[in-house]
Amino acid sequence: MNSREEIVIYWFRRDLRTDDNRGLRHALESGFPVLPLFIFDVNILSKLEQDDARVSFICRLITGLHAKLRNNGSGLLTMYGDPETIFRDLTSRYRIKAVYANTDYESYAIARDKKTGNTLQAAGSVLKLFSDQLVMEPGSVLKSDGKPYTVFTPFLKKWTELFSAGMIAAEDSAGKTAGLLMTDTFSDPPSPESLGFRSPGMLVRDFDIGSERIAAYGKHRDYPALNGGTGLGPHLRFGTISIREVFRRTYGISRIFTSELVWREFFMHILHFFPHVETRSFRPGYDNIEWINNEEHFNLWCTGLTGYPLVDAGMRELALTGCMHNRVRMVAAGFLVKHLLCDWRWGEAWFASKLVDYELSSNNGNWQWSAGTGCDAAPYFRVFNPVTQQLKFDAHELYIRKWIPEFGTGAYPEPIVTHHEARILAIARYRKALHPQVNL
Repeated sequence: MNSREEIVIYWFRRDLRTDDNRGLRHALESGFPVLPLFIFDVNILSKLEQDDARVSFICRLITGLHAKLRNNGSGLLTMYGDPETIFRDLTSRYRIKAVYANTDYESYAIARDKKTGNTLQAAGSVLKLFSDQLVMEPGSVLKSDGKPYTVFTPFLKKWTELFSAGMIAAEDSAGKTAGLLMTDTFSDPPSPESLGFRSPGMLVRDFDIGSERIAAYGKHRDYPALNGGTGLGPHLRFGTISIREVFRRTYGISRIFTSELVWREFFMHILHFFPHVETRSFRPGYDNIEWINNEEHFNLWCTGLTGYPLVDAGMRELALTGCMHNRVRMVAAGFLVKHLLCDWRWGEAWFASKLVDYELSSNNGNWQWSAGTGCDAAPYFRVFNPVTQQLKFDAHELYIRKWIPEFGTGAYPEPIVTHHEARILAIARYRKALHPQVNL
């Protein structure tokens, strides 16, 4: 292809699919040949552990995407480095009319896109972003006074009132790729090893949003031994399926499942309007909590050796699979914050480093919910008892015994704290932070 012919670039990021992709559809309708691009961002990769399962998952996805694009006579240009530098190089090699991509709402992505946009503008091009991660983007679900919601239930009510079938109509992108993509010689995407990573031996499972599973979701979701989840998290995180398709296939089957999807949207809206939550409590008073931050206790929590079986089973599941059952996540998070009085940011960072479905907004929102510091948080005096949670949701110890082979033997440790004493101390510390003028 003539390198001086005008083209547009479609920049794949968290939308690793050709079907039902809004930004890609707009690129294909631009009237210019489309160069498909994926960047292994060194600014992100440099912060990951060598055995991070997400790298292997992404490599597998882009290898499949490359093969699919090859079937349409093109391929995926894969590059490694700093995006701003890469686009500076690309603008010297091609006449780039515009770069198309879908919006990412995380702080790093916002800063990256601003720099990239400036680089492109200096070269006479432009970055065009489209809403694709959410059914309703931030700013579209507001209270009557124009302010954002900070409590989920009224947000859900308003979201439901605004919802229409047209919002989840498919974007016809896959059917338009033939003849519109650039033909070039694209090298095969790299392996994790060539990027300096090790394949961890864990595979991200396919999702299941069949009608039977969704119909049973509300009944089964709290019981970890039943495996009642969908496995959808990593696939929404990296966009192997669009949020519109998920709604098209599940909406109206389970009210509880729909509300979980809307929770995801709610937390993204919160991060957009209140970016301080990334590093601080949503409620400023909670930044005054006097944490114990015992590093030994934190390490025992990380390795699943607290002596509380439901907590430990979840932490071991996380270490071995990159996943953790949602009910168990809540129990494990509450235990770290309320029983061990470790700063919620410690746990949030640990989950961020291990979860293959890590999403900044949801991870942050759920940790702040568990800590009682967030926008729609559990009251600080609610301290879940891991023992009663176990009896209620894993009464036959099936989940626990799956992940703790030494459970019931002398090799399993005694509890590192007692629930009663830890609860009293936690409530006292929270009260002191929130009511420093009161003599407790």
